[in-house]
Amino acid sequence: MTTTKLAYRFALDPSAVQQRTLRSHVGAARFAWNWGLAKCRERYAAERKWHSGAELHKLWNAAKKTDPALGWWGENSKCCYQEAFRNLDRALRDFTKSRNGQRKGKKLGFPKYKKRGRSRDSFRLTGVIRCDRNTVTLPRLGTIATCESTAKLTDRIAGGRARVLSATVTRTAQRWFVSLTVEEDRPAAERHARPGTAAGIDLGIKALITGADSAGKVITIPGPRALGAGLRRLRRASRAHSRKKPGS
Repeated sequence: MTTTKLAYRFALDPSAVQQRTLRSHVGAARFAWNWGLAKCRERYAAERKWHSGAELHKLWNAAKKTDPALGWWGENSKCCYQEAFRNLDRALRDFTKSRNGQRKGKKLGFPKYKKRGRSRDSFRLTGVIRCDRNTVTLPRLGTIATCESTAKLTDRIAGGRARVLSATVTRTAQRWFVSLTVEEDRPAAERHARPGTAAGIDLGIKALITGADSAGKVITIPGPRALGAGLRRLRRASRAHSRKKPGS
């Protein structure tokens, strides 16, 4: 068995009260990012270095108890603040590596403040996270219905083959989604039956894959024909729609 990390994404169906709570958590995570970035800028201007994620969390724990303007922090899960500081710490380290040429890809700029309506609405939670067929249970948020079944993941968790590490809640337009990062045990890949042999593979249109091994054996894997399957589903949906009555 091998252990791998996977992500399961489900569309949420929150109630009106739950939507207000989700928006509150999004705002808290955005505030924590901006608060931490301001603290890092202040320290960098004085000492030419910034705070780590752990240091920001300590500063936040001290400030929230003494600053009356932060009295609202307890309305949200403490995880959304802590994870925001970790994300900021990761962004600063990636910026440093990119500036020093230690990170491949496009050069990264210094992290920016997040503005409401312009930045992506998201927050991450850790702790006790559960799935139960058509619901997910998140820390502080409680049980939220999903638009699709979570049975596949639920069965793997119940069987001891998977463990949820964290949950990231995002909003796209007016829809809410949760992505569960899962550590899952999977069977290890078997050794090749004939080690040392070679195979040639060609990708095509009519046949998805055509392969030939060193012994001359040819294997053909047909294409998925997604268009044909989609048209069949569309025809069935169109027939069902034509039988509906207006207003039903």
